[in-house]
Amino acid sequence: MTLDPATAERRALVTGATAGIGAAFARRLASDGWHLVLVARDAGRLTELAADLGSRHGREVETLSADLSTDDGCDAVEQRLSTGSPVHLLVNNAGISLNKPFLRSTAEDEARLLRLNVHAVMRLTLAALRPMTERRNGAVINVSSVAGFGAVMPGSTYSASKAWVTNFSESVGQSTRPYGVRVMALCPGYTRTEFHDRAGINMSKTPEWMWLKAEDVVDEALRDLGKGKLVSIPAWKYKVAVAGLRHAPRRLLQVVARDTRGRIGRDER
Repeated sequence: MTLDPATAERRALVTGATAGIGAAFARRLASDGWHLVLVARDAGRLTELAADLGSRHGREVETLSADLSTDDGCDAVEQRLSTGSPVHLLVNNAGISLNKPFLRSTAEDEARLLRLNVHAVMRLTLAALRPMTERRNGAVINVSSVAGFGAVMPGSTYSASKAWVTNFSESVGQSTRPYGVRVMALCPGYTRTEFHDRAGINMSKTPEWMWLKAEDVVDEALRDLGKGKLVSIPAWKYKVAVAGLRHAPRRLLQVVARDTRGRIGRDER
């Protein structure tokens, strides 16, 4: 994958960089010779990760502590994308889920989910694409989810937010191709990260075979980006699952999904 003629000066900005898929992207890109701009809320963890990657790989590693569910946080990252050393790859990885169904949620919590999973992705993608299309090189990877292909978690709005990310990325990716710029939605299934623990979601009953490794997700994402794909679905088992979600009768999907996380019983309404 070549995103800029000056290969030694390639720079990637990764959000949600201190854990899970974001950290796996940071490690892989640093090992491939990329300079990095790492974004997350936890300044302490950012500093530790930057020091480790910088000493291990000899790359420049900037850090930017920002809460992307806020306007101030988005403003700070937008500013970095539009000024300073050019960013040739943006990885929009930051995101959240809620451990409660919609009928027991609050407008504030739902707005925060949308601001991080949707609004921040839109803002940072737009900020990155303006200089990329002017230079006629660059790429954006928006981390979405297999969950976005169907309402598989009744009561959860997470899948709806990821449906937007996938559709948005695929649409924008078609419009940037003439400028030599790639936009791709990365849609992994269950991946071993801190994501579920942070949301307080008990995943102990999820079969082991369903889990992916973050490093494998990143490897396949970068291969698919190099191939010019608009949507990347790591692992054959999730490619099969997505085919089912896309083509199975809706009534069948509703039956299969009725007991998944997010369901509300009569006594919980």
